Amino acid sequence: MAWVELFSTDIGLLSLFTIGFVVVMGGYLYRFAKRHIAEDEQKARAAGQR
Repeated sequence: MAWVELFSTDIGLLSLFTIGFVVVMGGYLYRFAKRHIAEDEQKARAAGQR
């Protein structure tokens, strides 16, 4: 019953879109932070070797 409302009503579809958007945004932020942390560590190692 809840699944029918989720996929067939306007508010259900909006909720589904919001949930999907939050999941995608979380994945993007995770990758963004992970990449920048790795860059900062690499720069710190390079600066420490000088």
